[in-house]
Amino acid sequence: MKTIIAEKPSVAREIARIVGATEKEDGYLKGNGYYVTWAFGHLVMPALPEGYGVKGFHRENLPIIPPVFTLAPRQVKGEKGYKPDSGVVAQIKIIAKLFRESDGIIVATDAGREGELIFRYLYEYIGCATPFDRLWISSLTDKAIREGLENLKNGAEYDNLYYAAKARSEADWLVGLNGTRAITAAAGRGTYSLGRVQTPTLAMVCARYLENKRFVPEPVFQIHLSTDGGTDNGIVKLSSTEKWKDKQTAETAYNIVKACREFAVTGVERKETVQETPLLFDLTTLQKEANTRHGFSAEQTLSVAQKLYEEKCITYPRTGSRHIPEDVFAEIPALLPALKYHPVFGKYAAAMGTLSRRSVDDTRITDHHALLITEVKPKNIASDERIIYDMIAGRMLEAFSEKCIKDVTTVSAECGGVPFTVKGSVIKQAGWRSVYQEKEEGTDEVTLPVWKEGDTLPVKGSSLTEGRTKPKPLHTEATLLSAMQTCSKEVEDETRREAMKDCGIGTPATRASIIETLFKREYMVRQKKSLVPTEKGLALYSVVKEMQIANVSMTGEWENALAQIENGIFPYEKFREKIERFTVEITTELLASEKLFSHSDTGCACPKCKKGTMQFYGKVVRCSNPDCGLPVFRQKAGKTLTDAEITELLTNGKTDVIKGFNSKAGKPFSAVVTFDADFNTIFVFPDKKNSGNTRRKKK
Repeated sequence: MKTIIAEKPSVAREIARIVGATEKEDGYLKGNGYYVTWAFGHLVMPALPEGYGVKGFHRENLPIIPPVFTLAPRQVKGEKGYKPDSGVVAQIKIIAKLFRESDGIIVATDAGREGELIFRYLYEYIGCATPFDRLWISSLTDKAIREGLENLKNGAEYDNLYYAAKARSEADWLVGLNGTRAITAAAGRGTYSLGRVQTPTLAMVCARYLENKRFVPEPVFQIHLSTDGGTDNGIVKLSSTEKWKDKQTAETAYNIVKACREFAVTGVERKETVQETPLLFDLTTLQKEANTRHGFSAEQTLSVAQKLYEEKCITYPRTGSRHIPEDVFAEIPALLPALKYHPVFGKYAAAMGTLSRRSVDDTRITDHHALLITEVKPKNIASDERIIYDMIAGRMLEAFSEKCIKDVTTVSAECGGVPFTVKGSVIKQAGWRSVYQEKEEGTDEVTLPVWKEGDTLPVKGSSLTEGRTKPKPLHTEATLLSAMQTCSKEVEDETRREAMKDCGIGTPATRASIIETLFKREYMVRQKKSLVPTEKGLALYSVVKEMQIANVSMTGEWENALAQIENGIFPYEKFREKIERFTVEITTELLASEKLFSHSDTGCACPKCKKGTMQFYGKVVRCSNPDCGLPVFRQKAGKTLTDAEITELLTNGKTDVIKGFNSKAGKPFSAVVTFDADFNTIFVFPDKKNSGNTRRKKK
């Protein structure tokens, strides 16, 4: 007998069907010489500090660095702390029994770093010595599974992948647990969560937010003039090449232009420009575009893509590659008929001829190739699944289409000594842009008259416009994913930035969960598409922003080292040594940060426990009783409450009506701030007749 172990029950059932294991048992299926069982994600993980005899958040216990990590079944939180999940323990026993009764194991967990770790940790915990092979596939179609089973890989080929996964797991344990406990010990009250990737990501959100809020806009002036382009071109508008910050200088130039009746063409440049086809989607690019176009969160996009993968409609979604190998390219013509009757892409797909090879490169493949649809057509899928499927299908058509070719004309002119310019373009070959028939973002297809250098043309009108300089916008999930993917751009030092150009923080498979963690920790919130740090997030950032744990470039270097372990060019043991030294350094830094948590008493008793006193910590007011630690954050809906308003809230249980709050839609409102039954702050809105209130919780 052989045991096949999948990552999820749904995948196990598909594999069991194909190998003929149709008899249902408790926790597995059997038949035709196979047991087919499953995990539920990570069944086994490194033990919590309590597993090494360390209890509580005490500074004398830090840093906690186990000489050897002990593995334990996944824990759940109970009334008396953490305990093993009973369902997980039961499934581990079933798997251990099947492994012992088998003469071979086929590993069918997801073909990636985390899938490998799920099996290897389980294999090590059980103490199994049964030989194993690897099923390594990029889609769950029947064809892919059968071909994979016929071409199993020796499990040892993926040892380096396991070492990289193990190194990542242990690094996150060391940095996350020690960082969290150290800053919590330094604060003395409450619990703050830190993480190897989580904290640098928060730092990017907070830094952008503060840069945006501190930006002082300046006026910018520009002159425009118009002329008659003839019957085919209508009015043509030219803009000054210079933009002025000084209004008087701009008005002087404008008065000269306004007095002119004609202007001269000083140059005409015509050239053909080629826009290459876009590359296929990897997960991060798909998440970015889904957020920009449809407002999907990164986590939502990954979840939907995973469903489509399990429904066999797309290839493996957790990929970091935007290319495909030659053997997969050979299969593309057979996939296009799947789109023949598509309501948007059908005609285009049917008419495609020679396919572009821009996304074909065997040397650029990571664990998996870029995202593709499969030969399986989606049926009765949800609307969000349809959106993601169509995005992948549409990008596939774009990637294999012809280039877009344009004739671009740039006209330079001069009027009253002021230089002007206008640009126009004509599409010669729409190519890949025909898939969606969309214009290039931020451009208009303007056809200019056939002007030549030396032409003199009449001025039909002129204007002086005033604009304002704008700050970098707040991060959205799309821009944050980009920043995480290319964190070297956030590094100021040029030498270090060049060395890090291929680094990122997190991986395509983990970035969504990191962003979601920041929401769950209440370190940031969504306001429309923008990511806005909370006062809790800003307070934490103010403490750690100069520390190594928040260093984006250093985190990028750790990710690069993990990639080198996976490629067999950096030893796991050396990484472990470096991450242990780093853990000692950040723990020392964080424990010394207690001076940053200085506070003053409000003189008010805690409204919740009645035992402690409420203390000002700059951006948060917190109960002195460590068993309570009730936090009251100063910032509510874009407004910072004053000391007097906080004191009134604590003394009376509510404030008077306060003006100056802003809704998520940006609309101002006034409200009373009070507590709900759980001592969360909420708004109370007195109605116009002062008879009754409506409430809305502050998130």
